[in-house]
Amino acid sequence: MRLTYFLRALLAAALCLAAGGARADAIDGDWCNPEGKHIVIKGTEITLPDGAQLNGNYTRHSFAYTVPDGQPAAGTQIIITLVNENLAVSKAYRGAVLPVTWKRCEHVS
Repeated sequence: MRLTYFLRALLAAALCLAAGGARADAIDGDWCNPEGKHIVIKGTEITLPDGAQLNGNYTRHSFAYTVPDGQPAAGTQIIITLVNENLAVSKAYRGAVLPVTWKRCEHVS
């Protein structure tokens, strides 16, 4: 009886740890770059550094969107790819937009 309780507790703890790790391995969250810009990805929604909010194509490890009209490089498709838990890189699918490195923000002001 005690062994069964112990095994159930161990399994529950393992599932909790696995779930926590899984959430950290997703592109969702606050991202900052060396120039002080900040983006937020929440599922299929992104908030750009200028505050513009739009929808894009979301996968667990990437996010793609088209730069909206009125912004530099409007019409360019940007793909942000998760490199690891704390690092992502954005690149232009077409156009002359240079790659940008994003790190998880330590604190957002």
